[in-house]
Amino acid sequence: MNKTDNKILNLLKKNARASISNIAAELSLTRTTVRNKISKLINNGEILGFTILTKSDVKSSPVRGLVMVEIEGTGAHIIQRKLIALQQVKAVHTTNGKWDIIVDLGTQSLDELDLILTKIRKFSGVKNSETSLFLSTKYA
Repeated sequence: MNKTDNKILNLLKKNARASISNIAAELSLTRTTVRNKISKLINNGEILGFTILTKSDVKSSPVRGLVMVEIEGTGAHIIQRKLIALQQVKAVHTTNGKWDIIVDLGTQSLDELDLILTKIRKFSGVKNSETSLFLSTKYA
């Protein structure tokens, strides 16, 4: 990866539908160079896919937040499976430090969020948790 690759990735992160022509013009490169660089980034696994965010993605979960979870014992994989099975869970991340798992949650209301947090806290092996709500979201 070089500076140009990083610039291409940053443009694609902002707009996955950006045309090769627009990327080339913004970076003062040829379309062929950009096309080849994107192909290499895909082939070497740097780009894993392209995605979109829809209005329904945001509307279906107007209350969003992160739940940091500390696990007691060795049952992290069991807790992860339980979390992934919950409809309100958007993603489960393992991490290091004080928190073992970070859960991305989305619910229709604060009441629903409270119910799902209570459920998570009752999972066997969950020692502690801390929740931070998203107040606003800006996309780069």
